[in-house]
Amino acid sequence: MAFRHIPHPDPVPADRRARLLEDPGFGQVFTDHMVTIRFTREKGWHDAEVKPRGPFLIDPAAAVLHYAQEIFEGMKAYRTAGGEVALFRAGANAERFNASAARMAMPELPVDLFLQGVEELVRIDRDWVPGGEGSLYLRPFMFSDEPFLGVRPANSYVFCVIACPVGPYFKGGAKPLKLFVSEDYTRAAPGGTGAAKCGGNYAASLVAQAEAAAKGCDQVIFLDAAEHRWIEELGGMNIFFVFEDGTLLTPPLGGTILPGITRDSLIQLARAEGLTVVERPYSLDEWRADAASGKLTEAFACGTAAVVASIGEVVAASGGFQIAGAAAGQVTTKLKALLTELQRGEPGDERGWVRAVPGTRA
Repeated sequence: MAFRHIPHPDPVPADRRARLLEDPGFGQVFTDHMVTIRFTREKGWHDAEVKPRGPFLIDPAAAVLHYAQEIFEGMKAYRTAGGEVALFRAGANAERFNASAARMAMPELPVDLFLQGVEELVRIDRDWVPGGEGSLYLRPFMFSDEPFLGVRPANSYVFCVIACPVGPYFKGGAKPLKLFVSEDYTRAAPGGTGAAKCGGNYAASLVAQAEAAAKGCDQVIFLDAAEHRWIEELGGMNIFFVFEDGTLLTPPLGGTILPGITRDSLIQLARAEGLTVVERPYSLDEWRADAASGKLTEAFACGTAAVVASIGEVVAASGGFQIAGAAAGQVTTKLKALLTELQRGEPGDERGWVRAVPGTRA
């Protein structure tokens, strides 16, 4: 599909952009442009544009405001040692986006068009991609904009991609996370939208996340909805456990856990290193007992934003505990290094995970 390019009348000057890139934080500084593509039942996907980033004009009765038909993705672009900008497993993001769309009764976007839209934005805003340990966080999303009040799938939608340069996700540097177990709230239930990346899942997690923050914790851990026993995931990250024999365990996917692309990448990398990875239910009581006995040596969370973050302490009404050796975390450290090296275009990408964006070489 051909994209119409609308020039930005007043892009951020290079000197100001350089200052912003020195310490952009996370999700606070945005690039000059955005990509939009529209969909209607009659015309399909049309009106693809690259244009100055700006507000949407939507009707007060737009379906997204009342019935929450909205999905999104999180992905990153990296500056490689060769000077070009590359995407990591972008095709997997496109496929998960469509899985979310299907669950939310929204139109699927052809994978090639998803990738084209992302690359159009990266190419025009390539000067916003930080060097060093920074990256360009990309947020493709889609929402229903048809004005009506009635419970049914909408007939018109907007797909959009925005971007922001980012530094570390967690403030205070790379330190082990302190987690709070939510025993009052659940993130998802069987048959629900837990496997879809939709805003409603995150909105439902915010009260528990606020409770965690009030207790001095970095993130919240959700248990299963049926028994309030089995560990599922964090508010926005998947979780792994490492045992003294080198085995890794992670909760299984089954409709209530988001199928993280970072999660899947780590499973593949770990198995390629000869490590055993087990996907099975793991209870809070087991975690507490294994940490106390020393059987469990490390635990870490993972996701696009934070990549890999070790876990050092768990706070729970039923009894908190610490994880010995969390700061050292040899397996955690090794897997993070393997992943980040691939993301930044280091040699060894035998799986074809890295996708260089044409026209972005510095």
